[in-house]
Amino acid sequence: MDAVANKNEYNKTIISCFVGYVVQAIINNFIPLLFLTFQSSYGISLEKITLLVTFNFGAQLLVDILAIGFVDKIGYRASMIMAHVFAAAGLLSLTVLPDLFKDAFVGLLLSVLIYAVGGGLLEVLVSPVVEACPTDNKEKAMSLLHSFYCWGHVGVVLLSTAFFFVFGISNWKILAAVWAVVPLLNAVSFSRVPMAQLLEDGDKGLTVKELATNKIFWVLMLMMLCAGASEQAVSQWASALAEKGFGISKTVGDLVGPMAFAILMGSSRAYYGKFGDKINLDKFMICSSLLCIVSYLLISLCPVPALGLVGCAVCGLSVGIMWPGTFSKASASLPRGGTAMFAFLALAGDMGCSSGPTFVGFVSGALEDNLKLGVLAAVIFPALLLVGIQSVKTLRKSEKDSCIIE
Repeated sequence: MDAVANKNEYNKTIISCFVGYVVQAIINNFIPLLFLTFQSSYGISLEKITLLVTFNFGAQLLVDILAIGFVDKIGYRASMIMAHVFAAAGLLSLTVLPDLFKDAFVGLLLSVLIYAVGGGLLEVLVSPVVEACPTDNKEKAMSLLHSFYCWGHVGVVLLSTAFFFVFGISNWKILAAVWAVVPLLNAVSFSRVPMAQLLEDGDKGLTVKELATNKIFWVLMLMMLCAGASEQAVSQWASALAEKGFGISKTVGDLVGPMAFAILMGSSRAYYGKFGDKINLDKFMICSSLLCIVSYLLISLCPVPALGLVGCAVCGLSVGIMWPGTFSKASASLPRGGTAMFAFLALAGDMGCSSGPTFVGFVSGALEDNLKLGVLAAVIFPALLLVGIQSVKTLRKSEKDSCIIE
């Protein structure tokens, strides 16, 4: 990364990182809006189409692992530009590849693979780039950064819905090309903004072996998994809960379920991003985890549908700090963690995002498709996160005490 630059110039870098998370929101949330269109246009079953989401996150997990081996070699700037180019290429290929193959699903799968490479790289790169920037409060910057994924999610849904209403969903390819402009412009931005060093000159990041033998690292990995699982266990099922669990129409359920969840999650992150210098991160994460448990209990045990929906929204508020807060704790606890640490944390978070909804679905299926009981079982995730917060605190204190003795 660039060695010297005016501190104010790094604001441009941080803004570009904010847009980077908007790009990831586009990647993850645009194609699900087209599932029924793909079914009718290409004659693909919904069972096959939903595999696109699984394939997207699976490919991102693989990229998280592979990034450890090449990001430091080619540099953060080149990696960032590459991530955005892959994201744009994948979105543009959605408009072409399905029509080039006899089986349109193959074209869709290839397009998803292309932009999943970009999504996986962004997950690994964006947080350490912001962490490296000379800011007054790293925790505030990290929380504000992650709020932009939420705003991106809300923006993708609202703007896409408005476009489909005005121009018709049959013109979705035009919108895909429009969305592709966002990563292309941000790639140009990353070719120009200053990039700070993640580690001091002469310092080397911890190796995979050094990380693997560090107790704090494994606790942080568990926390990231629980953060992702706590978030997605309700987020992915919010629409189905509203419709099936609370007896509300799908249109209303989508607006007051997933949308309210995303807005309040972003609000939580933005709040900490603004006032984080006055808030103790550990206490904020503990209170958020307790609130998450309360929201799960409200969703699963309250017989009043309206309060169940309130529980879904409150869950979004409660999980907001979990992911960026864990990243911040990792940076403070393992300052030499480097690219490998951020890549593994991204991997653990993505595993949580995948396993949380799967766990809810598995338990629900075993209990006669009772989604409420599935959510109740998922209370284990915020509970384990609470244990993790205290464990990191204890382990860090133990390390400091041993250093004093030595």
